[in-house]
Amino acid sequence: MGHKLKVAGWIAVGALAGALTTVSLQTVARGALAPLPLEELQQLAAVFGMVKSDYVEPVDEKKLITDAISGMVASLDPHSQYFDKKSFKEFREGTSGRFVGVGIEITQEDGLVKVVSPIEGSPAFRAGLKPNDLITKIDDTAVKGLPLNDAVKKMRGEPNTKVVLTIFRKDENRSFPVTITREEIRTQSVRAKVIEPGYAWVRLSQFQERTVEDFARKLEEIYKQEPNLKGLVLDLRNDPGGLLDAAVAVSAAFLPENVTVVSTNGQLPESKFVYKASPDYYQRRDRGNSLERLPAALKSVPLVVLVNEGSASASEIVAGALQDHKRATIMGSQTFGKGSVQTVRPLGPDTGLKLTTARYYTPSGKSIQAKGIVPDVMIDESEEGNIFAALRTREADLEKHLGSGQGAEVKDPAREKARAEAVKKLEEEAKKPQAERKIPEFGTDKDFQLVQALNQLKGRPVLVSKTLTERKDEKKEN
Repeated sequence: MGHKLKVAGWIAVGALAGALTTVSLQTVARGALAPLPLEELQQLAAVFGMVKSDYVEPVDEKKLITDAISGMVASLDPHSQYFDKKSFKEFREGTSGRFVGVGIEITQEDGLVKVVSPIEGSPAFRAGLKPNDLITKIDDTAVKGLPLNDAVKKMRGEPNTKVVLTIFRKDENRSFPVTITREEIRTQSVRAKVIEPGYAWVRLSQFQERTVEDFARKLEEIYKQEPNLKGLVLDLRNDPGGLLDAAVAVSAAFLPENVTVVSTNGQLPESKFVYKASPDYYQRRDRGNSLERLPAALKSVPLVVLVNEGSASASEIVAGALQDHKRATIMGSQTFGKGSVQTVRPLGPDTGLKLTTARYYTPSGKSIQAKGIVPDVMIDESEEGNIFAALRTREADLEKHLGSGQGAEVKDPAREKARAEAVKKLEEEAKKPQAERKIPEFGTDKDFQLVQALNQLKGRPVLVSKTLTERKDEKKEN
C-alpha cells in the first residue's frame, strides 16, 4: 500500500503507529501532588483485598497493581500509556533509532516475509540477503500465515545471539538457510536523491534522535551533486512522527531565524510554550548544530511538502509551520490529525508513564488535533484515484480521542461506504504481482504524487484530485 515496514529489530510504521508515536520526550516531575480522593482510594484498596483473598485462584499482586495503573491511564486517550519494563525499553529504542536485529527492510507477500532491501553494513547485508528474497522460516517457525509483527519479533533478540532464516530466492529457484548473528542496528530515517537535474527528493520516515544529523548530511550530499538546486520535495507521507525537537529543527532548516514553529498549551506551566526556529529550541547539549553546515540557498529553494493520511504528529508540525509561513506548497491528502503532546516521565529505573500533557498549535494558532493539516493542493495517491485512503486510520477514528478544543466535530456517513469499497479493491490488488500493483514505492518514477510535486515546482499543470475534499471536524458524542 505504498509503504513498507522498516525492520532493524522491530518497528511498526504507518498511520496507526503515527497515532501512538510521541512528539516529546521529557523527564519533568510535578512539584506537588493534588489532594487525593481518600474515599475512592479506600474502595480501590478494598477491591484489591477482595480480589487477592476471594478470587478463584491466587493472583500476582504486582500484576494487579500494574494492570490497575494501565487501565487508569488507558482510559484517558489513545496516546497515554503506562510502560512496564519491556515496553519502556522498546519505546526508548524506537525514539533512538537503534535496534538489535538482523537489519532488513521487509514487507509481506503471499503470506511470506519479503526482503525489500538489507540495510547497508548490517548482518543481513553481510550475509548476502538480496531484495525480493522470501523468508519462509525463522528458526523452526514457518512464516506462512504469521502476522508481520510476530515475524519481526522473532528476528529480534539480544546482541550476539543467532537466528536462522530459511530463504527462498525466486530467480535461482532454490531454498537455503542463512545463520545471522544479531547486532545493534542504526536505522536510517532519512532518504534522499537527485530525481533529475535541478530537482531533489528528501524523505523522512520518522523523527528520531539521529534524524536531524542524517537530514543535514543528506542535504549536503545533494548540494554537492546539484549546487544550483531549482526545487526540492520534502516527503512526509506515512511519517508517524517522533521527537518534537527534531520536528522543530527540520522546520528551522527552511524557515527564517526565530519565527514561530509550533506552540503548546496544557495544564502545567511548562506545557505552555512557543518553539521557534532557533538552535536554542532544538539543539541538544551533547551535540552541535548540524544545520549550520547547510547552504543558505536552502532557506529560499522552491519547496513542496508531500503528506497523506499517514502523516502524523511531528510531521504535521513541520507541514503546518511551512504552510503557515508560506514557505512551501503542501500537496497530497489531509493528514492524520494527532495534535497532542505526550510527556514521558520515568517512574523508576525501567518503568515510565507517557501522558498527554498539551495540544500543539500551528504558528497561526490552529489546532491540528482530530483534524490534521489540509493540503494547499489535494492530490490523489495514483492516477486511478485515492484508492486505499479510506482504509487508513485517523486520529478521529480512535476511541476516546482528544477533541480539537476549537469547535464542534461531525461524523461523515460516507466514510464507511468508502472503506468497504476500498477493502474490495485492496483484496483485488493483493492478488496481482508486485510490479502490476497500483501504488508503487515512494521516490520512484512511477510515484504519481512525486511526479505532481515536480510539476508544481516546474510550473507545469498538476493533476489535482477531483474527489478529495477537506474533512470536517468530527464531533465527539457524549
